Amino acid sequence: RLSLSLCGSIAEAYRMTAIKHALQRDIFTPNDERLLSIVNVCKAGKKKKNCFLCATVTTERPVQVNVVKVKKSDKGDFYKRQTAWILRDLAVVDAKDANKENPEFDLHFEKVYKWLASSIAEKNSFITCIWKLNQRYLRKKIEFVNVSSQLLEESVPSGENQSVAGGDEESLDEYQELNAREEQDIEIMMDGCEYAISNAEAFAEKLSSELQVLDGANIQSIMASEKQVNTLMQLLDEALKEVDQIEYKLSSYEEMLQSVKEQMDHISQSNDLIQLSNTNNVKLLEEIEFLVNYLDLSKGHIKALTDGDLSSSKGIEACTNAAEALLQCMNVALRPGHEELHAVRQQQQQFRDLREQFARRLTNHLNNVFVQQGHDQSSSLAQHSVELTLPKHLPFHRDLLRYAKLMEWLKNTDREKYEGLNKNYVDYISRLYEREIKEFFEVAKIKMTGTSKEGKKFATLPRKESAVKQDIESLHGSSGKLTGSTSSLNKLSVQGSGNRRSQSSSLLDMGNMSASDLDVADRTKFDKIFEQVLSELEPLCLAEQDFISKFFKLQQSPALPGSVVTDSEVDGGLPSRLHNLLGDKFAVPSEKEEASIIRSMMIKVFRCIEPELNNLISLGDKIDSFNSLYMLVKMSHHVWTAENVDPASFLSTTLGNVLVTVKRNFDKCIWNQMKQMEDVKISKKSKVGILPFVRGFEEFAELAESIFRSAERRGDLDKAYTKLIRAVYNNVEKVANESQKTPRDVVMMENFHHIFSTLSRLKIACLETERREAKHKYTEHLQSYVIYSLGQPLEKLNHFFEGIEARVAQGIREEEVSYQLAFNKQELRKVIKEYPGKEVKKGLDNLYKKVDKHLCEEENLLQVMWHSMQDEFIRQYKHFEGLIARCYPGSGITMEFTIQDILEYFSSIAQSH
Repeated sequence: RLSLSLCGSIAEAYRMTAIKHALQRDIFTPNDERLLSIVNVCKAGKKKKNCFLCATVTTERPVQVNVVKVKKSDKGDFYKRQTAWILRDLAVVDAKDANKENPEFDLHFEKVYKWLASSIAEKNSFITCIWKLNQRYLRKKIEFVNVSSQLLEESVPSGENQSVAGGDEESLDEYQELNAREEQDIEIMMDGCEYAISNAEAFAEKLSSELQVLDGANIQSIMASEKQVNTLMQLLDEALKEVDQIEYKLSSYEEMLQSVKEQMDHISQSNDLIQLSNTNNVKLLEEIEFLVNYLDLSKGHIKALTDGDLSSSKGIEACTNAAEALLQCMNVALRPGHEELHAVRQQQQQFRDLREQFARRLTNHLNNVFVQQGHDQSSSLAQHSVELTLPKHLPFHRDLLRYAKLMEWLKNTDREKYEGLNKNYVDYISRLYEREIKEFFEVAKIKMTGTSKEGKKFATLPRKESAVKQDIESLHGSSGKLTGSTSSLNKLSVQGSGNRRSQSSSLLDMGNMSASDLDVADRTKFDKIFEQVLSELEPLCLAEQDFISKFFKLQQSPALPGSVVTDSEVDGGLPSRLHNLLGDKFAVPSEKEEASIIRSMMIKVFRCIEPELNNLISLGDKIDSFNSLYMLVKMSHHVWTAENVDPASFLSTTLGNVLVTVKRNFDKCIWNQMKQMEDVKISKKSKVGILPFVRGFEEFAELAESIFRSAERRGDLDKAYTKLIRAVYNNVEKVANESQKTPRDVVMMENFHHIFSTLSRLKIACLETERREAKHKYTEHLQSYVIYSLGQPLEKLNHFFEGIEARVAQGIREEEVSYQLAFNKQELRKVIKEYPGKEVKKGLDNLYKKVDKHLCEEENLLQVMWHSMQDEFIRQYKHFEGLIARCYPGSGITMEFTIQDILEYFSSIAQSH
């Protein structure tokens, strides 16, 4: 019975092998796939329709694993591929029961497929293959449910802990394609049976019968070899006896070796204790040498710290070396347990006492140096009071920089005393600088105003609001109105030793001053004084900032945009800021924080610079409002220079703030000029001529161009030009419209001609459009005035020909005009007769006199106007002659004067005047 079952299994195996071979050859090899496992299934619960589920992999990389459903064709013995699923889409494999054998199983793809296998062995083989493929290619993505763990464990070779995913190709050897030898043997066997493929059951029965015969032969062979087996058993029994004897001898040897082992262990333990003792002694010696070498301060260093001379260079060097040695001793990283030693604690206490004593000595000495240097510097202040120079602090800085390393030591060891020295230095030096800078600015104000004691009163700024208002009123005069071609000059009286006078410039004032009236020397002197002030302040601030950085060991670094030092940091807030930064023993301020500390110190040291500069600027603006142009150029240049050196420096920030004030004064100056243009009044009894503010704009532009020739802030002047020129244009038109004595066209023509000439001469790039506009307006109003004026000498003749043109415009033909009663030949002769050559010349002479009265002598446009009138008169003459020829053909009527007569009239009139 066992033989029959075995034969059936072999037959079934041969059948499945044949099917697998056929599927590989006909379906999968053409698609570059390799068949690994196959199971004969049908859908569970439905009519039995057999098909095959195949597990395949592609032969090309990247490898793709598929589950393919193959169905046998109903019309022949061939198979066709029906459905294929990618294995990575398989979510769950459900074997239904892990304990009992069950042919059913489910595959969960996008939906659940229920299958019934033809045999349990095929089902288990297929699931095992799927599990191996999951381990190898999908990194255990598929979930296996109700699958026997024994089945999965058997698929991994015993003794190996790695999964199939980490193994090599050998784990899938049973799925390898048949080699050529095996394929040839199977084909020979199948060729020997005609129905091996067409009738698989008959072929299986044939194989079963052959296997039964082979099985019987095997059994007979086994029974014949029973005698040899008995002999083998006897030999095995004798071998076991020999093994027992060897084990007994080995046990005795082991007891002897155990005794030797105990003795050797005792010897080894004694050696370990000796070695441990030697090691401890060596380590103890190392610890003692470490403490002696690193916690010992020489007597020379101790003497320097307690009694060293801090006033001489040699003593300072000795104290510096001793302080650094002390710091090294105190910063030694002690090993665990060292602090428990009494000698170590005693030595550390001595170091702390020395540090405290020396820090106190250093602090007291430096405070005395600050005070003494302040007194010495103040004593030399008198000699600088006459000259516009600031005292130099280089010797003071050079003396103090000898203590720079000691300050660094103090910063690292005693933060409280370091902060105290910082505050004391700022207090002493700020008072000294305040005296020096105020005296310096007083001298600058005296030189600007040319006053002595009385002048100081005027120059002292800022004042109360009422006093400032009174100065402004006195500065701009009382009326500010223009009558005719003259204006009242705004004056500022500064009472001084020479009772000299300073003018407050405006476009109205400048328009009525000659070049000699403008005090160019005063402006040049102011420019030099202001430049001298800025040139003295720059090196002073930069030198002090550099000294603070080096002496107090603070790093300078560019500040972030928008970083602002608040008033609390300046007014007594610096020590608290330092304490916040340095309070923690291990806190090290960053470069940005130290740069902020430097700015805080600089603001407190030089807190008087910005107010004094603003006062000086206010004074310069009161002396002459056009001084704001000089100040804007100078201040812009110094701000640009300071930003190139250090954009975050105190000097750059302060000058930038003052530059804002100067720019506001400049804008206010421009606004005042525009306001004065709007307030200008003209005389009703005299001709207008060139308006004062037009001439004033010319003077302003010449002055501004000379000042801003190579300035960095040219854009500010260009904006001011644009505002001023628009105001000039608007107010010229306003005055022209209001003019009663002088025709509007004359006012526009003369003033825009002057503006055009000025802009063409100065070649201001930003006003090129306005220059063309001025030329257009000048030409337009010149032509308008010529046409308007020429209508008066030949008034009746003009009206007559205007009537003829009106009739022609109404549709009457030109040759029929003479038949009109009002325009017949008789009327034409009558009108022409009223204008003989003598009358024409008389009319032109009167016109010349009238034009001469309208035009001003300053612009010298009379001859230009007279020539334009001559051209226009000749044009009208030719026009009249043309109308006579067309409307009165063959009449022989002509004017009583010719073009040559006209040229002679104009020439003689011009020469006679």
